[in-house]
Amino acid sequence: MGDSPTLQQIARGDALGLSAAGPWTARFAPALERMVADAEKLAGSRSGIFIDVSQISGLDTFGAWLIERLRRNLTQGGIEATIAGLSLNYSSLVDEVRRVPASAVSPAVRQSALTGLLEDVGRNVVGFGTTLTGLIGMLGAVLAAGGRVIRHPRSFRLTSTVHHLEQVCWRAVPIIVLITFLIGCIISQQGIFHFRKFGADIFVVDMLGVLVLREIGVLLVAIMVAGRSGSAYAAELGSMKMREEIDALRTMGFDPIEVLVLPRMLALVIALPILAFLGAIAALYGGGLVTWLYGGVQPEAFLIRLRDAISIDHFVVGMIKAPVMAAVIGIVACVEGLAVQGSAESLGRRTTSSVVKGIFFVIVMDGLFAIFFASIGM
Repeated sequence: MGDSPTLQQIARGDALGLSAAGPWTARFAPALERMVADAEKLAGSRSGIFIDVSQISGLDTFGAWLIERLRRNLTQGGIEATIAGLSLNYSSLVDEVRRVPASAVSPAVRQSALTGLLEDVGRNVVGFGTTLTGLIGMLGAVLAAGGRVIRHPRSFRLTSTVHHLEQVCWRAVPIIVLITFLIGCIISQQGIFHFRKFGADIFVVDMLGVLVLREIGVLLVAIMVAGRSGSAYAAELGSMKMREEIDALRTMGFDPIEVLVLPRMLALVIALPILAFLGAIAALYGGGLVTWLYGGVQPEAFLIRLRDAISIDHFVVGMIKAPVMAAVIGIVACVEGLAVQGSAESLGRRTTSSVVKGIFFVIVMDGLFAIFFASIGM
């Protein structure tokens, strides 16, 4: 016996003889797994299997299961594997492990890197399908709750909607205006820096106007709302789920979708177009300031060029995108919040997931809108 476990082949006539020694405990799990896996390949066409465990100095549940697994895997084609020399101190543990059915513990399967990659891809595809199913289900539930509110207007929670509108819209104005202002400044500075090489400084106004009103303005605001309000929605609903407040609402006969989700969704759909408009104005103001101070374009020339460069279609495209993106952000956040389990870890994971998925779907929706409006000539 030594300080490390061993499993050696011994002479046993035509039979396969194995001798186990040393401590067979979870401490030496990697080495024991390798030794047992190598021994399982030795059966061949032997007339019998003999496993001597008399030299084992220590045995726990992990080691007992490995011995039992070795016995089961070597017992093939009617050949019986015999375990001899088992100490009375460990016999009850091995007998208990032997009662576990083979189907209860799946053997470790060694897979190649390609197999593991394909398995991960498959799991991600299934997870994406599950996410889409949950989003569609939540959309249907919100529409159904909205229909009930239209039929019974008195059930509409105006106070809750106004409260969430203040949180999502009014309190978000400073950060939205600040960030979009800075983004407008950066776009103008970079545009002037590169257009100046071709003597086309004035064309930065065209780029700024189209980008801000049509794409960057509403997309940037939607991403910030997903990170600010989407995470808040998921955290609020998740906390209610953990404290069983949502189950209490159902017990009292209230629909959580109508009471909790619908006011938040409506507030978000109203707030995002307003924030997108304010963000676009701030970005244009920041861009005009930079073109004046850095590019030498006078404010009058900037406004005249901006009026010629953009049309009402650019503004309409951005405003059409805003409520749809708001609905996507709200649905994702509410689905993730209601999926929280009873632990703080689950709450953090779902809150993070709501932000990531919200931003992902916002960008996907922006791409789909770009394709659609290009196909109809807007």
